[in-house]
Amino acid sequence: MSRLVVLDTETTGLEPSQGHRIIEIGCVEVIGRKLTGNHYHVYINPDREVDAGAMEVHGITNEFLADKPRFHQIADEFLAFVKGAELVIHNAPFDVGFINHEFGKLKPSPGQIESYCKITDSLVYARKKHPGQKNSLDALCKRYGVDNSSRTLHGALLDSEILADVYLYMTGGQTSLSLGALSDSEAEGDDSVIRRLATDRPALPVIMATGDELRLHEEKLAEISKKSGGSCLWQAG
Repeated sequence: MSRLVVLDTETTGLEPSQGHRIIEIGCVEVIGRKLTGNHYHVYINPDREVDAGAMEVHGITNEFLADKPRFHQIADEFLAFVKGAELVIHNAPFDVGFINHEFGKLKPSPGQIESYCKITDSLVYARKKHPGQKNSLDALCKRYGVDNSSRTLHGALLDSEILADVYLYMTGGQTSLSLGALSDSEAEGDDSVIRRLATDRPALPVIMATGDELRLHEEKLAEISKKSGGSCLWQAG
């Protein structure tokens, strides 16, 4: 059974090339399309100041991070948690770029995170599924009815938990409609239950076309055939 790890990070700023660092990592585990309750969460001392703009987003202060471990102190446990999993990340290039930047500072460097995990960008998936629409995490929460009322500030663990719910809805097909009444176990959200139509349901009525409707249909096909030079597919055979 495949193992997903939904991941989010918070950082001191936007560009690792400008010396910005990871200050928080949050991961939740999903197996068999269910959250297992197993998670990884850590705050990290970046040995630099947090940009004011970044602090407005996540609310993590320099003072709070002062006594937290450095990345090299948590790198092994982080890698052990995600190794071999499919990493689901919203706007993956951002987080992957920062993780690889941190890996590159280690001696010896473990390489790149892509060597250990398959990376799935949920933002790319959302844009394909909902082209031309807003696909931020907040917008997706609203679209799929995921409660993000506690998300006044960004936080890596909270965001990864919310993203896990969104991703499961987004990749699970129809979830809100069912055929017929639900049993107690179905109402509690047991996706393993097979929903079947009642055997005593009334037969669906079959409404046949009238003679006038058939005549009008044939006239329309003849008109299409004439305009297309005899290439009307509905008259084939």
